[in-house]
Amino acid sequence: MTRRSLLIAAASCFLVFAPAAYGRSAFDGSWDLVFVTQRGACDSIFTFTVDVTNGIVTHPNLVRFRGNVTKSGAVRASVTVQDKYATGAGKLLATSGRGTWSGHSGTARCSGYWTAQRN
Repeated sequence: MTRRSLLIAAASCFLVFAPAAYGRSAFDGSWDLVFVTQRGACDSIFTFTVDVTNGIVTHPNLVRFRGNVTKSGAVRASVTVQDKYATGAGKLLATSGRGTWSGHSGTARCSGYWTAQRN
């Protein structure tokens, strides 16, 4: 897998919310994500869209992830794809969000910030 896969994995993890048992989330819907690398040799900018249903994120490249968002919108999440790992935190509002991420692919380390915009 490439460093681009690390960014896909990292991006996917930031919109992982409470378990489905909690029912519909205020953050359900389609979100456009932008990841900007500020340190490391990952792609400088990477964008894609995820869908959130009943508080759960869906994206075809997710392998293993954990995350949640509090009622106030605070987000914490992590994802692992083979030897790649990323973690991040931030804040979601009704239609947008922002936070930071960091991760590694083998021995390469990358970090930066992310933004989210509800479609």
